[in-house]
Amino acid sequence: MLSYFYENDLIRFSDRVPENWEDAIRISCENFLEKKIINQTYVDEIISCVKEFGPYIVIVPGVAMPHSSEKSEGVFGTGIAFTKMPEEVVFEEGNPEKNAKLFFTLAAKNGEEHMQNIANLSEMLMIDGLIEDLSAIETMADYKDVMGKYHL
Repeated sequence: MLSYFYENDLIRFSDRVPENWEDAIRISCENFLEKKIINQTYVDEIISCVKEFGPYIVIVPGVAMPHSSEKSEGVFGTGIAFTKMPEEVVFEEGNPEKNAKLFFTLAAKNGEEHMQNIANLSEMLMIDGLIEDLSAIETMADYKDVMGKYHL
């Protein structure tokens, strides 16, 4: 799966420190916006969902999976984009378990593709050491090293 991000130009290293979690979500969606896989409607839906349901998108400490409903009118394609923030983003004050530095943004045209994306990403993130290694990378060369280490 790491090679999927690389081969599809879906990796970003943000040099901007997000002002807050909303800004972080906007940054994590930029790759999809540029590729016209989503539009601003989808970005706004993700932010609204987090406001309504809390930081459900932080799936494990350090990792956020921004997404909204697969029924969104703002999604035109299916994919997962990876964005690494320069520092941890706080989603819930006083709860470091809900901080994230690695953002895997999902977009899917239908429920089946949405669930497959979640399953594939979850399986990848369960690999021992991978989250720590991705948290430590700073450059595309670092990313390629991690990609080679895990053969994903």
